[in-house]
Amino acid sequence: MKAAYYDRQGPAREVLQLGEWPDPKPAPGEVRVRIQWSGVNPSDVKSRQGLRGGGMPFPRVIPHSDGMGVIDAVGDGVPASRVGQRVWLWNAAWGRAHGTACELVCLPQAQAVPLPDGVAGEAGACLGIPALTAMHAVLMDGGVAGKTVFVAGGAGAVGHYAVQMAGQLGAARVITSVSTPEKAALARAAGADDVVMYKTESLVERVAELTEGRGVERVIELDLGVNAAANLEMLRMGGECVTYGSSTPLQLPFFPLISKNLQLKFFIVYHLSPEDRARAVATLTRMLARNRLQHNIAARLPLDDIATAHEQVEQGKLAGNLVLQVGD
Repeated sequence: MKAAYYDRQGPAREVLQLGEWPDPKPAPGEVRVRIQWSGVNPSDVKSRQGLRGGGMPFPRVIPHSDGMGVIDAVGDGVPASRVGQRVWLWNAAWGRAHGTACELVCLPQAQAVPLPDGVAGEAGACLGIPALTAMHAVLMDGGVAGKTVFVAGGAGAVGHYAVQMAGQLGAARVITSVSTPEKAALARAAGADDVVMYKTESLVERVAELTEGRGVERVIELDLGVNAAANLEMLRMGGECVTYGSSTPLQLPFFPLISKNLQLKFFIVYHLSPEDRARAVATLTRMLARNRLQHNIAARLPLDDIATAHEQVEQGKLAGNLVLQVGD
């Protein structure tokens, strides 16, 4: 099979290679998936760069945790009826040497989730990290029903899904932030009630104006280190900040947090509990089956252009997801 891989960490064009690997065979409890689309996420890029520390986790790594394809073989204990099933994948490269940047991948059958027929294949490669992160951020700790929610980065890979999910799961109001008019249009089309242009407007003042001084009850945050001060001001008494990322170290002031009874909640999608993941997957599957979600795919490239794809994700300028086409 054809695969993209690296055997040392470093810049994309220096370490990413393309080559032929033996076709893998599914072990008991596993399925083999013929990959059609591979999703590229910031965590994949950071692992290849070596930013997570600890050096190479395996001698050679096929990157990317997200993907979509068709099951073409099953191991012992897996129903033969799964052969031919369209599926999307999660955690393919998390703690494993063999991700989705290749033609074939074997993994535990629970990590291959049926993809409804009406959903485009490339959208399936956006679900494992972006969509599940957004879904858990919306669902966790009682959900958002009846709440005013602020989603940071409403045109981004996670934020675009979170805006849609919050609105469809009962949020009273969804406010989001974007940097350009084009991104504002994406966020409004996703269902945002209000959009703040944070480069030309004061985010804190605008949210205060929109909420008549009451603030928001939940913030869904992609970069707490940068936005913590604004979040503390935007949250109302007893509010909660749910965060899934930070680009800088955190320094949080104790008194503003305790004086407003604020809650900070952190999670990484790779480590969701079985119960939380099952709930998120089930809710996501219902939305997909009912064609309730827009999928914001900013770029589609062939697997041969994996170095370009990693560079584009590193630059952080894409408004949405990037996917690589692997097979038909």
